[in-house]
Amino acid sequence: MEKCIIGKKVGMTQLFDEKGTVIPVTVVEAGPCVVVQKKTAENDGYEAVQLGFGSVSEKRLTKPQKGHFAKADVAPKKNLREFRLGDIAPLSVGDIIKADTFASGDRVDVCGTSKGKGYAGTIKRYNFHSLKDTHGTGPVHRHVGSLGACSTPSRVMKGKKLPGHMGVERVTVQNLDVVKVDAENNLIALRGAIPGPKGGIVYITDSVKKA
Repeated sequence: MEKCIIGKKVGMTQLFDEKGTVIPVTVVEAGPCVVVQKKTAENDGYEAVQLGFGSVSEKRLTKPQKGHFAKADVAPKKNLREFRLGDIAPLSVGDIIKADTFASGDRVDVCGTSKGKGYAGTIKRYNFHSLKDTHGTGPVHRHVGSLGACSTPSRVMKGKKLPGHMGVERVTVQNLDVVKVDAENNLIALRGAIPGPKGGIVYITDSVKKA
């Protein structure tokens, strides 16, 4: 069965293997998650399971959200996420998915939201070259320069690379090794770095690239 879980990034640390080699890992608090809804090809046109993670006060929910959780007879969850799996038959509404779904040696894909880096110019945002920093350049050596619209069409075309907000984008890192699973504390240690700040929500699934 394909595996999936929602987690929260705890931070980075390092582990040692049997030979004493240092392995940099990211620790994720994975689950426990509950199956809130199953979507079928007959009713919805596709097959998927919706998982819920993290507690939330009922007073923070809207009426439709309250009805959604009441229909599934599960406690309200802060984060909901659909996972399209090849076979959803083994899962039922109300099932609990914990970190021990995964095991050491598994390969996973991790999807998260990158850190926000604020307002940035084109040099930092898109790796533009700066002008020469010598005589005659003036105080504009990091400016974007001419946009070249001319009198026709007399406007900046959509999609032009310009200064603006940088970061807070959906990022997926593929084919990471599961180094260690702490089932008692619902922790998973993944080799390397994953997207997002500390405390950010991440989605872990079986890797599309098999070892």
